[in-house]
Amino acid sequence: MKPKAAIAVAAVILAVGLVVAMKQAQRQSLSSSAEAAVRREFPPPSTTLPRLLDIGAGRCIPCKMMAPILDGLKKEYEGRMDVVVIDLIEHPEAGRLYNINLIPTQIFYDPSGKELWRHEGFISKDDILAKWKELGFDFTKDAGK
Repeated sequence: MKPKAAIAVAAVILAVGLVVAMKQAQRQSLSSSAEAAVRREFPPPSTTLPRLLDIGAGRCIPCKMMAPILDGLKKEYEGRMDVVVIDLIEHPEAGRLYNINLIPTQIFYDPSGKELWRHEGFISKDDILAKWKELGFDFTKDAGK
């Protein structure tokens, strides 16, 4: 190979490498800002209430089946349990942020924000309340309040 051709090939390889590095840096910065946006919109649990976090997507069949259950829990146990739903279509970074492998995923947190348990797939209201009870939070005792 002639010296000019070798220099041209090296320059192209260097340019491609720089473009790839810049794209990765841009992706990381976008990823960080998207994660920050998810954290702002869905802050960590309060220091007084346990939290049920559901991560899914509006197009997913089990997620659609979970929607009325989560809405009901949110209303029925308002002031005693935080129920938060994150849609991965609207907030794709939440999948990485919460280490989601399958949707829907429900994550149970204690009032201090410590993860207690997680479940992947559909889960019924009765099973959610039974799990909370197993974890030390019996919401059924005060259901009429």
